[in-house]
Amino acid sequence: MRKSLSWRFILILVTIIGLPIIGYGQPGPPPDPDVPITGIEILLSAGALLGLKKLVGKSKQK
Repeated sequence: MRKSLSWRFILILVTIIGLPIIGYGQPGPPPDPDVPITGIEILLSAGALLGLKKLVGKSKQK
């Protein structure tokens, strides 16, 4: 009778410890898809290129 009680205890203990390990071991949700370049990024890069062109033009004049 004592032997069956210890096996039950071990089985319950393994179940209590094992289930959270299995639950947290699952992969997470997939990442967000990549967003293509929108119009605002194109405008920002065009403005940066124009500013760079102005700086290079001013430095060549001096």
